[in-house]
Amino acid sequence: MFDRLSMMLLKRLSILGFTLGIIGLSGSLGFSQTPTRLWEIFSKTRFQERFNKTHGLYFYYPQFSPELLALQGKSVELQGFFIPLDTSPSKTLILSKYPMAECFFCGGAGPETIAVAYLKNPPSRRLKLDQIIKVRGILQLNADDVEEMTFILQNAEIIS
Repeated sequence: MFDRLSMMLLKRLSILGFTLGIIGLSGSLGFSQTPTRLWEIFSKTRFQERFNKTHGLYFYYPQFSPELLALQGKSVELQGFFIPLDTSPSKTLILSKYPMAECFFCGGAGPETIAVAYLKNPPSRRLKLDQIIKVRGILQLNADDVEEMTFILQNAEIIS
């Protein structure tokens, strides 16, 4: 049979295997945030129409889910369609869950389908309309400033 040392080693390997299994399982159960899952989390944001005294107009103000609030200030990755703001290289870019024809500005999508990324450096290559890119940055949620996007990635960089 097994001697005492073999039994101890077998027990430790079993614990290690169980721990690694739990770690692997947690990623597949959605405990880790992925670039495409972030759009799903954004979609849980509800918007309430309120009057803005400064502008004298009604605007939609976000109500963030607890899941999204937990990501505030954390490094996240977001993959989406590049929507250009202008023709010159810029350190500011817009990402959309959908191509331009379906985006918030041109189509029928809502504000939960767009995000702004403020890049550390201008892109090293020319980006094309509707090019799919992935950006990593610090998530900032905007609940009050109607002149800014709701979902903001600060200190961002294009990673693919």
